[in-house]
Amino acid sequence: MTDETRRHSVASEATLITDEILRAEAEARNGLLQYDYACRAIIDAIEKGSSWRLRPSLLLGLHREALQGISSYAGNYRPASVVIEGSRHKPVDAHRVPELIEDLCDYINEHWTRSTAIHLASFAMWRLNWIHPFSDGNGRTSRMISYAVLCIKLGLLLPGQKTIPDQIVENRTPYFAALEQADQNPSEGPFDLSAMEELLGNMLAAQLTSVMETATGKTLL
Repeated sequence: MTDETRRHSVASEATLITDEILRAEAEARNGLLQYDYACRAIIDAIEKGSSWRLRPSLLLGLHREALQGISSYAGNYRPASVVIEGSRHKPVDAHRVPELIEDLCDYINEHWTRSTAIHLASFAMWRLNWIHPFSDGNGRTSRMISYAVLCIKLGLLLPGQKTIPDQIVENRTPYFAALEQADQNPSEGPFDLSAMEELLGNMLAAQLTSVMETATGKTLL
């Protein structure tokens, strides 16, 4: 990884906004809406307790919030193949997407009680990127579903001004490197998520440290 232009999806897409400035404004606005949607989903899941299950509808809902008004495919799986510039990974054909998303949800649900929050969040982050189910917005959706899984597994909406998704956006290079390492896994496992788990663990520590810094007025890192 040499810069933040790596791993960019390229697909034929019905883009609704062609002006770059207007699109950037819409993406920023939608980012807030997506985060609010994720927070509501986290709180609802925590209230449900052991009856909660990850379902494809949550992924589609998060994607819809991120792409509404920007793409006519908002909240829908991609209808065709897609390539990722700057990556050796070739995403699956479009017809396999729904089944693999169900498999992603099944993995999270089946490993919920015996796996750590960091492992589950790492799997969600990597696997959704690996499937690349959308023509655009895969990164935004994967980061938010990963964060939601982390919070739900821990049983709280995590405090801290600099969330894990925010940290990734500020410096995408380690994130891309972790995805590339995990992409070397066999498609059915076992999954080597060590780099992603280390990355998310460090970012979680930084997020929680920001709470102490706000509370004490001292810089801890």
